[in-house]
Amino acid sequence: MYFLGLGLALLIMKYLAVGPVADWSWWIILAPFGLAVLWWAWADNSGYTKKKAMERENDRRQDRIDRNRENMGTSTKKNRR
Repeated sequence: MYFLGLGLALLIMKYLAVGPVADWSWWIILAPFGLAVLWWAWADNSGYTKKKAMERENDRRQDRIDRNRENMGTSTKKNRR
């Protein structure tokens, strides 16, 4: 995501001819977009994206369980005897 933001910022600066970016080659300006594509391809192929999605899902699930236990008055296992 950072590569995409950097690429958009450089593209806007090149288009508006702001500062030294106006004199840079288009290859330098467009390179962050290529890096973003490579990052997304690696993240999808390595399972990184799926792992992060599963972690978020498990965290939400655990939060929901904890919230329900607290509402029922059984927030910890220590309370049970």
